[in-house]
Amino acid sequence: MNWEVVIGLETHTQLSTVSKIFSGTSTQFGAPPNTQASPVDLALPGTLPVLNRGAVERAIRLGLAIGAQIAPVSVFARKNYFYPDLPKGYQISQYALPVVVGGTLSFIVEEDGRPVTKTVRLTRAHLEEDAGKSLHEDFAGMSGIDLNRAGTPLLEIVSEPDLRSSAEAVGYARALHSLVMWLGISDGNMQEGSFRCDANVSVRPRGQSEFGTRCEIKNLNSFRFLQQAIDHEVTRQIELLEDGGRVIQETRLYDPERNETRAMRSKEDAHDYRYFPDPDLPPLVISSAWVERVRAALPELPGAMRERFVSEYALTEYDAHGVTATRAQARFFEETNKLLGGAHAKLVANWMMGELASQLRRDNREIEAAPVSPAQLARLLARVVDGTISGKIAKDVFQLLWERAGAGDDAADRIIDEKGLRQISDAGAIEPIIDAILAANPAQLADYRSGKEKLFGFFVGQAMKATQGKANPQQLNDLLRKKLAG
Repeated sequence: MNWEVVIGLETHTQLSTVSKIFSGTSTQFGAPPNTQASPVDLALPGTLPVLNRGAVERAIRLGLAIGAQIAPVSVFARKNYFYPDLPKGYQISQYALPVVVGGTLSFIVEEDGRPVTKTVRLTRAHLEEDAGKSLHEDFAGMSGIDLNRAGTPLLEIVSEPDLRSSAEAVGYARALHSLVMWLGISDGNMQEGSFRCDANVSVRPRGQSEFGTRCEIKNLNSFRFLQQAIDHEVTRQIELLEDGGRVIQETRLYDPERNETRAMRSKEDAHDYRYFPDPDLPPLVISSAWVERVRAALPELPGAMRERFVSEYALTEYDAHGVTATRAQARFFEETNKLLGGAHAKLVANWMMGELASQLRRDNREIEAAPVSPAQLARLLARVVDGTISGKIAKDVFQLLWERAGAGDDAADRIIDEKGLRQISDAGAIEPIIDAILAANPAQLADYRSGKEKLFGFFVGQAMKATQGKANPQQLNDLLRKKLAG
């Protein structure tokens, strides 16, 4: 049977406030266990929660960025369940009336070898508090509880079930991850739990409109694990159905060591949590004036910047997406392009998405920590543009620039001179080399002139070898064609 995959993501984003959502306790990561858990976080008798205004403003920023409705009135509710790392016995969250309603997010995914733009509808984004953390290592068979994280502000962002593959799910998650960091509402650190996804996965016969039974895979904190977990769960459900079984609605965990999902508990429905409005928190009222103040403070959004790059710099949509993957990348692109004179945006984009991106991946660095600055890259590319060096030699110079961190804006010029890498662009110097190659290869010359034009590449290769790759490629090609024509 031909199956269709249906995926929706629930993304928990820790907000970048310095204090918790309902108390003044620090949210700094890495403190000794249970040193950042106040009486309010622990719900000790007599304590009352007070909402963090900064958390609300961050939710508004996201809502505006995705074109959602900012609810003028939203309500906090108690979500009741019992777990060791939930000290209250309930979680303060939002249910019927969330702060952000609707919205869309677009991203690029590759289909059949070509980039395709997808748009996912968002259901809602609501504010809530994080739970503590259960620790299962180094406790002689027991578990420990660290309540430092309890009360950290979360924005849970829920998508509609619009995703149809693990690749689409990862593309969406990456775009959302980039957006929350672009807006400055989260540091996006997945290793520290600042950005983690729950994936709701189901399958159905292709062409069927009714959804299949879904399973939720919890707490996926890397894009690689997200893709692997979905792929495994899809295979598991299809094999189960094709063997005559049925999928049970449940919550599952992904084990990356075994590359498998396994049952955690039966999937609860909303009524199982016994939601009711929190009596200690009044409704959250957000005025239109407040929304407009937040809107006025927003940076240029990724979508608007991509449109500008396409129109202003004649980039393709794919290139525009590539150089605006993060705000830091967009700044690097614009600064490099400006220093290069603004007329070579495509060249800058190619280098950023090629050599620079590859080196960053190899060194596991973010672009902010790149040893090659926009000024250095612009100077290097200027030497390609003016014909001083070829694109191939430029890659060797770039590698040396990378290894000589802090070498100065003119480091590319100094490396070129130091290594004797300047292109030979003097026709008087190239012509004798071509003559010598043709004289040394009479059989290949005769074959070329009899119609075997593929031998042109042979002669180019011989000339490049003779000049140690320094011959100006365009000039070499032009002179060679003239000589071969006889």
